[in-house]
Amino acid sequence: MKQQVRRVVGGVDSHADTHQAAALDERGRLLGSKSFAVSAAGYRELLAWLASFGLIERVGVESTGSYAAGLTRHLLAEGVRVLEVNQPHAHTRRRRGKTDAIDAELAARHALSRASAVTPKQTSGIVESIRQLRVARNSAVKSRSAAIVQLGELVRTAPSELREQLAIRSTVKGKAALCRRLRPDTDRLGEPANGAKLALRSLAGRIARLDDEIAQLDGQLAPLVATAAPRTTALLGISTGHAGQLLITAGQNIDRLHSEAAFAALCGASPIPIASGKRGRYRLNPGGDRQANRALHMIAVCRLRHCPKTRAYAHRRSSEGKTKKEIIRCLKRYIARQTYATLRDDLRSLTIG
Repeated sequence: MKQQVRRVVGGVDSHADTHQAAALDERGRLLGSKSFAVSAAGYRELLAWLASFGLIERVGVESTGSYAAGLTRHLLAEGVRVLEVNQPHAHTRRRRGKTDAIDAELAARHALSRASAVTPKQTSGIVESIRQLRVARNSAVKSRSAAIVQLGELVRTAPSELREQLAIRSTVKGKAALCRRLRPDTDRLGEPANGAKLALRSLAGRIARLDDEIAQLDGQLAPLVATAAPRTTALLGISTGHAGQLLITAGQNIDRLHSEAAFAALCGASPIPIASGKRGRYRLNPGGDRQANRALHMIAVCRLRHCPKTRAYAHRRSSEGKTKKEIIRCLKRYIARQTYATLRDDLRSLTIG
């Protein structure tokens, strides 16, 4: 009689230094639980340990985009199906407790039942490079904004003579240019005027360096986004930044999203129905990726300004009683549908190429 091969489902609770793994058979019986180091050797040991119980069907992993990103790439490269699972719900923790072993077992059970499990984003292609560069760019933009606010506050509280000297320029950029030319007497920093000059020159220099850093990152991002999404960037109102964000939200393996409606929900652009009595309408979706939602919003605003068809649509919906916010939500839903189709074609062409 031919011996039946046991099928195994794994679960991983990921952390910065260790990954806790659990193995279940196809009937849900716990076969074992073990901790492994977060390293290439640890990934190999984890996979070999799971395989020792039988044929690996799939593995449920928490935090596939952060702590478990390396493990996820290793499992996918070895041909193992990976499902991303959410952390256990609070009521489950209250009932069962909280340990790494329990969380790993729950991840495996989610993978076994396929409940609350999704295919993780692919992080081994050009979209991951775009994400990494945009993380650096967003950090530089945030730091630049903070430096500009601080410079403005220092100018307002500076001694009168210095404030009047800087008042000849009305814009922040102009004031920063003047501040970079200030010459404080470093031997007399105990005087507020010299202290203010040194602080303002430091902040102005930081703003200039961050401007250069942002421009350099933009120059590096532009060809990557153009390569990954040529059809999407050709659409009206979609800049390199907007297309880059939508690529990151969708992921390089965009086919993990079953429809354009799923993409719209992921972007927070799917309307939520609310009804009470005889009145029924749709309201804003507060969920989803808010950066992607912002990108859709900016595209809609651009088209309202520059696209005659969009303006005609807005005028027609306004005559039907829609508010401006409701019209923009409708436009965002349409743009999500349109960009999902072009992103899907772009990324499929990228995979084939």
